Amino acid sequence: MSSKIKIAQGAMVCKEIKVKGQVSFGASTIIHPGVTLIAEAGPIEIGENNIIEEYVNIIHKFLPGEEQSEPVTLKIGSNNVFEVYSIIEGVKSIGDNNIFESKSYVGRNLTIGNDCIIGAGCHLTSTSPIEDGTCVYGKNCTRQKAFCKPSVPGGHREFLVKLLPSYHLLRKNKNPIEGT
Repeated sequence: MSSKIKIAQGAMVCKEIKVKGQVSFGASTIIHPGVTLIAEAGPIEIGENNIIEEYVNIIHKFLPGEEQSEPVTLKIGSNNVFEVYSIIEGVKSIGDNNIFESKSYVGRNLTIGNDCIIGAGCHLTSTSPIEDGTCVYGKNCTRQKAFCKPSVPGGHREFLVKLLPSYHLLRKNKNPIEGT
């Protein structure tokens, strides 16, 4: 399977990533080096203003013996943060304004709503959806309604926009997403 990458204007995608399949990056999304994106079960569409940090794996593929007649698109909303070493595997969809803390794992057939926090080291394998405004934390992956919406400090994005081009090669915007 060949890779087809679309990068919207204003997105910063480091060259040192691994991509298999069709992946599109929305405007102002930042992709750190060491990220792996596998889109075998269908395309991966990543929205605007996301930050995907080092060594994050987003894996969208069929299990051995599992077949579907039509490709299924994995849609990742906007304003999400995927921290170092988090793994997203076979998720149905991810909404907007979520934080996946370091070494979190989100397993197959799970839907993540909006404004959620998946805590550091949490390992989610159930198929019950994570509803809007849920915080998952602790070694037992306790779910609780969050008291406030998660947000990325504004300075974080500006810092990355200045820092990444100084130390890493960026992929060129050869195939910009239309309408951006």
